[in-house]
Amino acid sequence: MTTKRWTTRNSAGVARARLLGAAGIAVAVAGCSDASARRSADGTVRLAEPEAVFDQALSVVQTVREMPDGRVLVADPLGQVLLLVDMDAGAADTLGTVGEGPDEYRQPDAVWALPDDRTLLVDLGNTRLTEVSPELEFGETRPYVLGNPMQGSMVMAIPQAVDGEGRVYARSMGGMSSLQSDSAYVLRMDLEAETIDSVARVKIPGTTRTGTANSESISQIPLSPADAWGVADDGRIVVVRVADYHVEWISPDGSTLRGPPVEYERLSIGTPEKEAWRDSRSETGGGMSISAFADGSGSIQFSVSRGGPSSDNEDLDSYSWPDDLPPFYGSRVPVDPSGRAWVRTYGGADAPPVYDVFGASGEREIVVELLPGRRVVGFGEGKAYLVRMDEYGLQYVERYALP
Repeated sequence: MTTKRWTTRNSAGVARARLLGAAGIAVAVAGCSDASARRSADGTVRLAEPEAVFDQALSVVQTVREMPDGRVLVADPLGQVLLLVDMDAGAADTLGTVGEGPDEYRQPDAVWALPDDRTLLVDLGNTRLTEVSPELEFGETRPYVLGNPMQGSMVMAIPQAVDGEGRVYARSMGGMSSLQSDSAYVLRMDLEAETIDSVARVKIPGTTRTGTANSESISQIPLSPADAWGVADDGRIVVVRVADYHVEWISPDGSTLRGPPVEYERLSIGTPEKEAWRDSRSETGGGMSISAFADGSGSIQFSVSRGGPSSDNEDLDSYSWPDDLPPFYGSRVPVDPSGRAWVRTYGGADAPPVYDVFGASGEREIVVELLPGRRVVGFGEGKAYLVRMDEYGLQYVERYALP
């Protein structure tokens, strides 16, 4: 294993603060005078100062994986680096190097916890999943493109979630005909047993189609309503339905618990909202591109990468837009260790980031407001990990006490 030490100033320190519990009870933590979270008169919990900040600028962070000793693994696909970060010390080691061989990666895109303290690394550039041992040694790899695309059976097993048994969850995709559908399947994959089954059906964003049958272009409609979903450690799937904004929990046995609809304010889409959507694409480095080509032997080879151009001069009026903002982001729903689903909601262009947090009953338990420019990327034991994106698109990992 190749490592390189980074150090950085920890501006937030390791101060701990008091939290307001879900029932409004103050939980005191000795030796601190400032609040890291506070409850407003309307019941909203506002996360204020982080416990710790890793001040090294990163390009893209989508997940973090907290290790048993409290350090965190962070993958940055555009920076082409996998880091083991000590948030309290403000230091990090670089694991592995850029390449195609053992202990190497092209675009380390995400990290997920596996059983027995192992980690699953998504190596986007090398189109493979790599298992990392508890000792942080790189081990077995397997492709994440499964099936035969020529027969319409391709599965792109890029995880959107991994449960406590190590099963991978991803959204279905296939031949061009599937793009005509307004829905997709949530697939559960046991990579060891090499089995795949569908566990939910979700609405996907709308698309526009231009061109001819021989040369057709398909584009996603920005801010079009779509379901969101995630997976708890125990294998329960949470699906957030956009039709009337309610949460469904689907148990491993297939039974479904449906929560009540959530009221929300309908907000019109104007120029500020369009510009906010354009700027938010920097969170994922401009999105993901997938290309396929024949290798001469009859097989199809794939190239997957993250990162794409974004310009302030983009003609936003050239897109098709809905009239109103959807109630929530149609993206991955992170689930915390206590089994609560964090649903990122839409507000006006200048509104702070807000998450509706739903319990196992499907009821909304709390509303959490973040400081500007933040989003949730993962959880640890009693911790929430957020990423702050600055005006230049650079990203920084922060740690908070979990409300």
